[in-house]
Amino acid sequence: MSLATQQQDEMWRRVAIVAPYLWLLVFFLAPFAIIFKISLADPIIAQPPFTPTFDETGSLKASVDSFTFILTDKFYAITYMRSVLMAAAATIMCLALGFPMAYGIARSNPSTRSLLLLLIVLPFWISFLLRVYAWMGLMNNYGVINNFLMWLGAIDEPIQMMYTDFAVLIGLAYSYLPFMILPLYASLERMDLDLVDAAQDLGASRSRAFWDITWPLAKPGIIAGCLLVLIPAMGEYVIPYLLGGPESLLIGRVLFDEFFVNRDWPLASAVAIILLLLLVVPIVLLQRHQARDQEEAV
Repeated sequence: MSLATQQQDEMWRRVAIVAPYLWLLVFFLAPFAIIFKISLADPIIAQPPFTPTFDETGSLKASVDSFTFILTDKFYAITYMRSVLMAAAATIMCLALGFPMAYGIARSNPSTRSLLLLLIVLPFWISFLLRVYAWMGLMNNYGVINNFLMWLGAIDEPIQMMYTDFAVLIGLAYSYLPFMILPLYASLERMDLDLVDAAQDLGASRSRAFWDITWPLAKPGIIAGCLLVLIPAMGEYVIPYLLGGPESLLIGRVLFDEFFVNRDWPLASAVAIILLLLLVVPIVLLQRHQARDQEEAV
């Protein structure tokens, strides 16, 4: 290999290393710094609706009143807790539905596998808002589901499904189910079936072979899928607003209201910062745990 070729390869290697960090800097760290700066300001009636970072003398003006207000007001604690529980329930539901679906796709014939994957991805070709509106038509008091049940004689009057936590949970699970299936499929498709056959030949039952062989090998896909569902579900706004109604105050709805209804940008920024910490800290701890497990395995 010539010297010029080596230098060119070295240059592209450096570009490949720098590019992800540059992406994080532009699309994560810079917006985070802006939001953090706003969270340390005070709300005012002006444009923009918060005090400047430095006063006329050049002194730094920082206030933690927004964080103090959030940490001392039970409303925000309850809202964060409801968001965590709802997102966790949606994640568990997606895992319970997505694992057998991903397993079936991974073990299907190669000729039908592409078609099944296409059916999983197909909802992404339709507007997210239209898909949520479709569930409103299904779960209304005189929607498709209630009309069908009354036609069967199973119920005498409509069941209240809309504007409940049940409707929000169904909407979250439906919307983010593909994010669970695809990582699980990627892990299960690479799994060697001879390991399961060997375990059964040695006397293990199907359930024992599943928990000892299939589940551990699918663990990377399970973790990735759970994170891909949990993170966006925590800050979801459209689904709680349309399916949960005004009483469904999850943190995404509160964040929107603080920004655009109350016009309290510092408080809204503080809400976003705390939400980000709730999501990032577990991910960092999980990555450290996985790294420690890999070191112990080596």
